[in-house]
Amino acid sequence: MLLGAAACGSTSASSAAPAPSSESAPASSESAPASSESAPASSEAPASSEVPASSEAPAENAQIAGASEMTTVESVLEEGMSPIYPNQVKEGTYPIEVNCSSSMFKITSAELHVKDGAFNVLLTMSSKTYPYLFPGTPEEAVAAGEDQWIKAVENAEGTNSFLFPIDALDAEVECAAFSKNKEKWYARQLAFRAASLPIDAFDESVLVTAESLALADGEYTVEVALEGGSGKAKVTSPAAMTVKDGKATATLEWSSSNYDYMIVDGEKLLPINADGNSTFEVPVRAFDMRLAVKADTVAMSQPHEIDYTLNFDSATIAAK
Repeated sequence: MLLGAAACGSTSASSAAPAPSSESAPASSESAPASSESAPASSEAPASSEVPASSEAPAENAQIAGASEMTTVESVLEEGMSPIYPNQVKEGTYPIEVNCSSSMFKITSAELHVKDGAFNVLLTMSSKTYPYLFPGTPEEAVAAGEDQWIKAVENAEGTNSFLFPIDALDAEVECAAFSKNKEKWYARQLAFRAASLPIDAFDESVLVTAESLALADGEYTVEVALEGGSGKAKVTSPAAMTVKDGKATATLEWSSSNYDYMIVDGEKLLPINADGNSTFEVPVRAFDMRLAVKADTVAMSQPHEIDYTLNFDSATIAAK
């Protein structure tokens, strides 16, 4: 359940539209209104009041990359995400996965720091393209001024790192990134995946467990939702579940026989059957949250571990 490769790419100078031509168009477009406003200017006082606004706009916008200068913006939120706040995570330092809206913003690793009721993430970049970040939009970064920007620190790998504050996990985070090549701010959105944290990172008071639900020892069924991979894999739902001594274990049956092991909470699990669809006994340490697991498939030319999440719905628990 630890850090995987972040879904963000590296930035290059060619990714933005050519600076001279892209900036020249707005300048000429502003000049036309100026001449049209000049005719009534003598008879209408408000016309002259419009001049400073139109002449000032290009200077401000020149510091911010427009939509045509950016690659396709991807959604960073996943189905089932809901915000996780600092009071729901134990103090400590944890590797964490991050989704990014731009393939041109390459984060090689992220480390969540939880202390004094606050989240900060140490972001390690793949290059030194961005000397500054700002926790907000490019417009807010420009308005805030340089003393409010987060300055890069060169790390041992010779690239840039930033200690970046966030309010919540599993929520969209605005991040303005300043490109030294283009001398412009670019809008990025990030989402830090709570499911990539170890279950022990969460405060016990916010976990829904077999013990907190006061489930008696016995046999149950529970609906389970699977996400991840190519979307083709399925698991049988509802799944059989056993509760013993306050701990729940689900019998998870996959839609194929190609899974030869799973990794859950850092433990390698082997199938409990020799024939038919791959079936595992999986510990359910928490309900109503996305639990990160890995499953190794032999369906490809080479065995390959695939990241998935499982979500066991406590509202569907039924005794057999």
